[in-house]
Amino acid sequence: MGIVISSPLPDNDRKTTGEALQGALVDLLDLSLVAKQAHWNLYGPRFRSVHLQLDEVVTTARNFADDVAERAAAIGVSPDGRAATVASSSGLPEFPEGWTADTAVIDHLVKAFGAVIERMRTRIDETESADPVTQDLLIGLTAALEKHSWMFQAESRG
Repeated sequence: MGIVISSPLPDNDRKTTGEALQGALVDLLDLSLVAKQAHWNLYGPRFRSVHLQLDEVVTTARNFADDVAERAAAIGVSPDGRAATVASSSGLPEFPEGWTADTAVIDHLVKAFGAVIERMRTRIDETESADPVTQDLLIGLTAALEKHSWMFQAESRG
């Protein structure tokens, strides 16, 4: 099916913005899944604090994923959050299987945030002239991700 929702953006800007939003969506969905996987398989002396911190990441990622998907729909781009799409196009490193020590979880999350933030900053640049409204959304969500990254980094420095 073609475009169902008309866009306030010219076709070229809608395409650029839609690609940025789709990439952000899959990264955020994968981040929420990685954080939940870590949450369920975490062990170690900092279990409780990291366990709760991971839930905060899940909430942030899921809320922004919804904002991003709704922005895509608002500009006439159908968002794709299907599992196969997330698995094939996410930029996050794969989380290990099984029980994972708190220190390893923290290290993995720091790397995951680094990957997502780098990709979000590229999307911020790409949407600057194409759609400042989307750029603003991406700036806000990147700031939230950078805050989480900072907190996990602070957790891992000794």
